[in-house]
Amino acid sequence: MIAAEYAPYAKTGGLADAVAGLAGALVEQGHDVSVVIPGYRGLTQGTADAGRVTVTFGAVRTSFDVALNEVMTPDGVRLVLVDEPVFAGRDAFYGEHGGDYPDNAYRFALLSRAALAYAAREGAFDLVHAHDWHAALAPVYLKTRYAGDARAPRAAVFTIHNLAFQGLFDVGELPALDLDPDLFSIDALEFWGRASALKGGIVFSERVTTVSPSYAGETRDTEMGFGFQGILRAKDTAYTGILNGIDTRVWDPSNDPFLPAPYDAKRLTGKAASRALVLQEFGVAPAEGRPLLGMVSRLAYQKGTDLVRSVLPWLVEEGAAFVLLGTGEPALESAWLALADAHPGRIGVHIGFDERLAHLIEAGVDAFVMPSRYEPCGLNQMYSLRYGTPPVVRAAGGLNDTVTPFDAGTRKGNGFKFEEPTPEALQASLADLLAVWETPAAWRAMQKNGMTVDHSWTRSAREYVKVYRAAMGAGRRAQVARTRRTT
Repeated sequence: MIAAEYAPYAKTGGLADAVAGLAGALVEQGHDVSVVIPGYRGLTQGTADAGRVTVTFGAVRTSFDVALNEVMTPDGVRLVLVDEPVFAGRDAFYGEHGGDYPDNAYRFALLSRAALAYAAREGAFDLVHAHDWHAALAPVYLKTRYAGDARAPRAAVFTIHNLAFQGLFDVGELPALDLDPDLFSIDALEFWGRASALKGGIVFSERVTTVSPSYAGETRDTEMGFGFQGILRAKDTAYTGILNGIDTRVWDPSNDPFLPAPYDAKRLTGKAASRALVLQEFGVAPAEGRPLLGMVSRLAYQKGTDLVRSVLPWLVEEGAAFVLLGTGEPALESAWLALADAHPGRIGVHIGFDERLAHLIEAGVDAFVMPSRYEPCGLNQMYSLRYGTPPVVRAAGGLNDTVTPFDAGTRKGNGFKFEEPTPEALQASLADLLAVWETPAAWRAMQKNGMTVDHSWTRSAREYVKVYRAAMGAGRRAQVARTRRTT
């Protein structure tokens, strides 16, 4: 695997969790997995020397040595770090002062080249699995610069974690990235007058995946494709959605060190202790017999936090209380603080991120609100389900795949879901929640429905193995076809 992040060693968001979760689950199922990531500042300390690889790179195809370090993670994944100044010499992963580093195309192209050189040196890998735009040039190099190297993997799988980030760079950078000019074509890297690493990953991989079945459909058929709809449709059945998993060891209410009392689907009584602690720490209290709702979110338009703010005055009138943990755009942070000031004792806001509070909210609120305008997969709704906290979500991406509306008559379903990203639609869904809340037996049934679904990476890893096998088969067929054409 090649990726820009790997939890907990290098993490800014869900990409790190997804790569680490999948890699660990694959090892547990008997596969040999190495993950190559950048050796960011301070990351190589305490790691073992993994030697050096020769990378031939740039407009004049200069060869130079790249240092590698490695560490075996606790779950048996070999983590290989590319120890170069373009990574170790920077204060951040991607950029500073609100902007990207201007040489990011080069930095992450180097990551791919070093990873492929490592794979060829070892000569033991069946395929390359590249994650997001940072590693998207790896399949391109594999099919061009490594096409005649018998020790290199012959197949590539590419996973899109968020199609909004496309790895765009100017055509003038192609020579510096050791990419031939003829790759700047509609059938390869060209995308609206610029080159796109993401497009290269899609076009040059035998199989392409994304992080949920619904997001796969949205990116093919709606504006969520961000201009890639036709490119993804052209992959046909070679493009699929596999739902991300969650780390069920870290997110486990029966053994969570951040909670005041453990609980599980058979013994829900311990959840009350977390609820009491949330009320205490946020200084809020719902009216007697009314629910406590919560949200842990990046404060951005995508996450639909403005929809929540619009309906909160009504929700407070209904007697409910609400807590938020989040950080993001300064204007949105100020708006949330003002809302809390306007409703003391009913709305509590903590700006920032706190891992303990995140776990406590998932366990302590009665329902979790997640009305994202788009959400490739989403993790918090799966945390909520596991913690017996029914989620209220918009039917987008992975939210749509994981949350089933509760039916009070059949007692089936695990949460609440609405279609349109409007305050009216969200309020109607919350009204349904308040109605179910009035029947404790129905509410408990909904909680247990969510807690008993398997959202582990074990399930997802099995699906990825099927994709790997299909990619390897396609790679072998392509190799046979090339051999026949040249003999």
